[in-house]
Amino acid sequence: MTPVRAIGYVRTAPRERPGQRPGLRAQRDAVAAECERRGWQLVRVEQDVRSGRTLRRRGLRSALDSCRAGSADAIVVARLDRLTYALPDLALVLGDALRSGFNVVACDLGVDLSTPSGRHLATVLAAAAEWHPRSVTRRVRTSLAAPTGGRRGRPTSTPPAVGERIRALRGAGWTLQAICDRLNAEGVPTARGGSHWRPSSLRAVLRDPAPPAVAKEER
Repeated sequence: MTPVRAIGYVRTAPRERPGQRPGLRAQRDAVAAECERRGWQLVRVEQDVRSGRTLRRRGLRSALDSCRAGSADAIVVARLDRLTYALPDLALVLGDALRSGFNVVACDLGVDLSTPSGRHLATVLAAAAEWHPRSVTRRVRTSLAAPTGGRRGRPTSTPPAVGERIRALRGAGWTLQAICDRLNAEGVPTARGGSHWRPSSLRAVLRDPAPPAVAKEER
């Protein structure tokens, strides 16, 4: 039987004090021990020295890309907070893993997407991220402020060229998450100047029809 091919992921942040979080060597040892315990093949270990409050990390992207491409079957971290601190980002990573068919294992909390409890966790996190209180409140206020009989919601401020590209990719059959991944990888800012696209951001763009005059000029 072919062993599971795993990629270890370790991370530390520049502002973390020594002893406050596990060092890179300790994380590598924990990942290697977990893979050995499971009988998995540890293909390589990716590393980042960056905050966990963003997914725009070279090592993490490399690990995710390998799993999506089928050259690895799982990502193993010593601690879940080494993967990310943000609930919405964790939901994105776990949701991506479920859709793409690879596993995510966190040694400290026993997270394992190959188990029913692990898949349930990913589903719950995805739902929780969609129902973020501030997001819901903002949408309700915007909806109430819309003129009666008019189109509800606030129009997106995404540049026309970016909006047209998003519509073209969607029309070509790309999933919302795949479009997000491409824009994030290229460093394209969101409508509000943020650094991370999410499916909800794309839905706002897709709700707004492209201005005919702008579309003709850009072509």
